[in-house]
Amino acid sequence: MNSPKQPLPTFDEVLLCTPQTSAEQVGLFLRRCLIPCQGGNKIYTMLYADELSYDVSCRAEELFQHLQCYNSSYRLIILCNCERENSYLPSAFSHCKVHMIPQRSRAEIQQYLQHHFHVPQPSSSAAAVFKEHMCVGIVSSKRAGMGK
Repeated sequence: MNSPKQPLPTFDEVLLCTPQTSAEQVGLFLRRCLIPCQGGNKIYTMLYADELSYDVSCRAEELFQHLQCYNSSYRLIILCNCERENSYLPSAFSHCKVHMIPQRSRAEIQQYLQHHFHVPQPSSSAAAVFKEHMCVGIVSSKRAGMGK
């Protein structure tokens, strides 16, 4: 985010974890991160790794320990909810823990995202539905099940 020219992460660089995330999905992600290949300057990120089941977390740690010897210059970020830092995966990697405080203001982050999600010609795009012709939008309600 140092420059508006820097791209957003691609689909293969991010794994959004849920309790339903399988060991196979985590394994494929870790292999992309830890096995050296062309274009190796990517930063891989696991979001909500604390949501993984115990079994999947154990298998992920084992695979990580096995694969990390293949690549000493990997770039992996594991983001977790601080309220669930005692779950398996955050505990297993606690020796690498860094408490993060955002270095940019909320306005700067919003401006960066608007730069990347703005659709230049909204006339023939569904982006015309969202505010300021963005191709991404968040719809929320304080009341559940109200037709979002």
